[in-house]
Amino acid sequence: MAKRNFKKRLFGLVAIIALFIVIWQGVTRLVPNTDVTPHPATGENLLVAEFLDVDQADCELIFLPDGKIFLIDAGNRGDGEEIVAYLKGKNISKIDYVVATHPHADHIGGMSDVIDSFEIGKIFVPRVASSDVPTTKTYEDFLTSVQNKGLKLSAAKAGTTLFEGADYKADCFAPCSEDYKELNDYSVVIKLSYGIHSFLFTGDAEILSENEMLNAGYNLNSDVIKLGHHGSHSSSSEEFLKAVSPRYAVISCGEGNDYGHPHDETINTLSNLKGTPKTLRTDLDKTIIFKADGKTENGIIFSTKHDTVVE
Repeated sequence: MAKRNFKKRLFGLVAIIALFIVIWQGVTRLVPNTDVTPHPATGENLLVAEFLDVDQADCELIFLPDGKIFLIDAGNRGDGEEIVAYLKGKNISKIDYVVATHPHADHIGGMSDVIDSFEIGKIFVPRVASSDVPTTKTYEDFLTSVQNKGLKLSAAKAGTTLFEGADYKADCFAPCSEDYKELNDYSVVIKLSYGIHSFLFTGDAEILSENEMLNAGYNLNSDVIKLGHHGSHSSSSEEFLKAVSPRYAVISCGEGNDYGHPHDETINTLSNLKGTPKTLRTDLDKTIIFKADGKTENGIIFSTKHDTVVE
């Protein structure tokens, strides 16, 4: 009798252990993989702005504090696949806001690949005079991708707010006119504010556009500025940079590029500014990442990644 009871108890114990193993396996399948990198902005109330190293081109990826994604430009035509891979590596499936600052190939080159590969919210572009609309294959591919996705282009107009959230907003300061001699001056210029911190993204806006913004009386003061036209002397006038009064200046350019960007005049202007800003360059520093808490004076920090997004 004792042996029979012992066998019953042993069988019951084995059954309980087996049941526990089955339950545990089911539970562990539901537990998120802690090795997966968390969304850079989620749960931290941070705004994260990445200035991607796309050689002699522009591309900025912004994680907004509420988890929405904002993309400005998309490099050259051959950069699209690498940019898409980089974004997917960040577990991005939807881009809520896209800005194509102007229709030059080094800003919209990879945009068709991006639009084809992700769910897209709104796309903002400048209103370009019909006589200046490009007829390039790159621009045509961009429009075709927009059409194939059933998307509409929204005009970015100076003096308007493109979008906003609980503690952030994206104000459009340029283009201020509807007809320019230089396509660069059609560039969409955006001040992205989050609490006490702000970023100024200038595309390729040149001195003419800068003067229009100054004359319009916009509050240009920003912690971080992405300098216009890859640090060319055709942009970044002393008066404009004084109005911005940045703590950090970012130059997106390619190592050993044929244009000599950034130009010495621009570097000298930055060096002579009161409270000389920290200057960062994608040709030297590679991808540059800022994190801002929107609350404290020292709550904006930067880091660099010494690897290229595209080759």
